[in-house]
Amino acid sequence: MGLYDDVRSHCAEIAAGARSVAIDTARLGAVEPAPPPTLDPERHYLEGSREDVIAYLLTLGAINFGSGWFPTLRKRPGSSGYFTVAAALTDRFRAQGSWSAGDLRALDARTVASMLDQDADHELMELYAQALRALGQFLGERKPHEVVGAADGSAERLAEALARGMPFFADRGFYKRAQIVASDLALGEVADFDDLDRLTIFADNLVPHVLRVDGVLRYEARLAALIDSEQLLAPGNAEREIRACAVHACELIAARLAVPPRILDGWLWNRGQAPAYKAVPRHRTQTVFY
Repeated sequence: MGLYDDVRSHCAEIAAGARSVAIDTARLGAVEPAPPPTLDPERHYLEGSREDVIAYLLTLGAINFGSGWFPTLRKRPGSSGYFTVAAALTDRFRAQGSWSAGDLRALDARTVASMLDQDADHELMELYAQALRALGQFLGERKPHEVVGAADGSAERLAEALARGMPFFADRGFYKRAQIVASDLALGEVADFDDLDRLTIFADNLVPHVLRVDGVLRYEARLAALIDSEQLLAPGNAEREIRACAVHACELIAARLAVPPRILDGWLWNRGQAPAYKAVPRHRTQTVFY
């Protein structure tokens, strides 16, 4: 069974037996179409050569996590935690270009913190440094565009290679970050994948939050109270139920709307940037998987 089928069956199984999260099927039609997902050309490095943009997006993918720590980051004006990191990396690529695989393998937390304008002793900086060193190890003697080329036009093969090759991508049953790298490469118009529309949604903490606010997901009282009080949610059963129910609900919604789940994910993620959604606490888990 490939990665796509693994995610779908895993999430359907968890959703079927979930105790803390329920899917309100009567609310599935509440999701309305929106503009297609895009990458922000100002805060993402998209204007370089194909090889350089692939290097940027693969590097960004390596550190595209940390939402559980984002409230403690020093954010750029008007930017979320994700866009603070993405834009800082963009500035680095525009000013100095990409790191070589050898350079990645030598990065430390202080260097990463300096690039991101964060405190060097912030826990996330060491995790980012570990992730970038792992990317350097994964690349070995290869260039980033060679890794993409080795997938031979399959987003699933690329995601599987990332999940096998780097521990922070090995998010069994969800593979959020491994899948989103392929999606970003396609949105950046630097890679074509024949199976792109078979990607699932990218199970993080924002899409489930939007589904909860919209009434599609319902949390049992204790879980809802913990999240609403802005306490950290530990990795484990309830956190996995939230993500799995979001994936499974989006499979049902996508089928009803006849759109690929990755497109639906973009609609929901962009909706989550609106003030009405930001005003309500979402779950925060300190994990390297999203």
